[in-house]
Amino acid sequence: MAFARYDFQRMRDAPQSGIRVDQIDHVELFAPSRKDAAAWYGRVLGLDVVAEYERWAEDPGGPLMISTDGGGTKLALFRGAPQGSRETAGFRRVAFRVDAATFAEFLRRLPDLGLIDDRGRVVTPDLTVDHDMAYSIWGCPTVR
Repeated sequence: MAFARYDFQRMRDAPQSGIRVDQIDHVELFAPSRKDAAAWYGRVLGLDVVAEYERWAEDPGGPLMISTDGGGTKLALFRGAPQGSRETAGFRRVAFRVDAATFAEFLRRLPDLGLIDDRGRVVTPDLTVDHDMAYSIWGCPTVR
């Protein structure tokens, strides 16, 4: 773990069980083609390659970093097989927060987005789940 600066007032105000991080830096995702995955996330969700980290992607085992905020919070795309329905001991999903109008637009565009769920089914609006406080829909892009 690395820290760029210390804010001692915030550290005093942090929960007694640990420190308080500023934000999530990145989440790692696996795709057979980092380039195709980045293109899908760019076309569908507006994420761009973060130029500052492009050199990491020159290594076949390194990540291609994409972001919507210039690199503050990133998706780190690694080459590999998506999880699919296999069990895991780690993370399983990345959640993107949008407002109601954007979510409705996303649902409207689903037929063109090429999403499949963990069972291999095409994701359709009827797979939306109402959690009372939020709506969710899960899928994985069908990129090579």
